[in-house]
Amino acid sequence: MVVSVVFETHSWSEDNDCGIATGWHHGRLSSEGRHLAGELGDRRSDDGIDIVFTSDLRRAVETAEIAFAGTDTPILHDWRLRECNYGAGNGMPAAQLHRNKARYITTPYPEGESWTRAVERVGWFLDDMTRHADGQRILVVGHVATYWGIVHCTVGTPVADLIADGFDWKLGWEFELTGSVGADRCR
Repeated sequence: MVVSVVFETHSWSEDNDCGIATGWHHGRLSSEGRHLAGELGDRRSDDGIDIVFTSDLRRAVETAEIAFAGTDTPILHDWRLRECNYGAGNGMPAAQLHRNKARYITTPYPEGESWTRAVERVGWFLDDMTRHADGQRILVVGHVATYWGIVHCTVGTPVADLIADGFDWKLGWEFELTGSVGADRCR
């Protein structure tokens, strides 16, 4: 049982332009983000992608819709691929919110969730993929929490280390799922 997972972040948003931590708010792509989403489609058009899964937040959905417009590639939305829920901090300045990010590894943000909980959500998604997407190449369009969840559940990097290392954007990452990632591994 092998599933090839390609991960891409949602494209650049209006909130990214303004330095806002969108969190569970939907957000919208900026004009530059729409352009970059088109480039994502060009990059992945001959990449053997069987199906695209996105977070159900608008900025991720919009990225996939632009990237795969005019193709037969199915696009499915899954809430488990969302960004971390910053609760009362959704929509606040990113620099202010992320100043104490390590405080929320296991403790939820006020009215939100912890990074560990966000990573667990992604693990549930990955477990489903190992059962239902055997032999497929899937593209996941998500957020930092989505990426950290994939890394934690496939490579085993502790959540605290992922947060300490930060997030360095690039043009996609590739992973292989071989068998169940297991709920215990994603905690």
